[in-house]
Amino acid sequence: MTKVKICGITNISDALAAVNYGADYLGFLVEIDFSEDSITREEAKILIKKLPLEVQPVLVTYLTNPTHIIELAEEINPDIIQLHNPEIDLKTIGKIRKALPKIKLTKVIHVQDESAIEQAKEYEKHVDFILLDSKTKDKLGGTGITHNWEISKKIVKSVKTKVFLAGGLNPKNIQ
Repeated sequence: MTKVKICGITNISDALAAVNYGADYLGFLVEIDFSEDSITREEAKILIKKLPLEVQPVLVTYLTNPTHIIELAEEINPDIIQLHNPEIDLKTIGKIRKALPKIKLTKVIHVQDESAIEQAKEYEKHVDFILLDSKTKDKLGGTGITHNWEISKKIVKSVKTKVFLAGGLNPKNIQ
């Protein structure tokens, strides 16, 4: 069954509108200085507390230090942590998993070429979800640009982990 995640939530009215339109997951970009959708940990904590139970809050982070990620997650209490930084390694994921066993983990793979298939395979046994996204020289996600979905199809067939598709989704291509 298809699930929907809306990312970049910055206020409760947008959060509730997304839920009313069927979002299953809401992403909160917390303390990401270079993002226009970034919010503080205190704002995220307040928003997450106000969400209906049927939606799962997602902490989106570019942090790479597992101690900082763990502290942030313990403070804001998400259901899922989305590890967006390409430099996140398996050791870091292991530390987060050990410290926060009830929180699910998502690893973002930026699909630029066929090497994304091997990257997804490397992480699949260590995370609960893989998110396939686009990137540009200036942005790691949130680009509004689709990547090569033929590669994404190969990834979905190659891994047992659940996969989110992101990047340039719109009413004309969502089917």
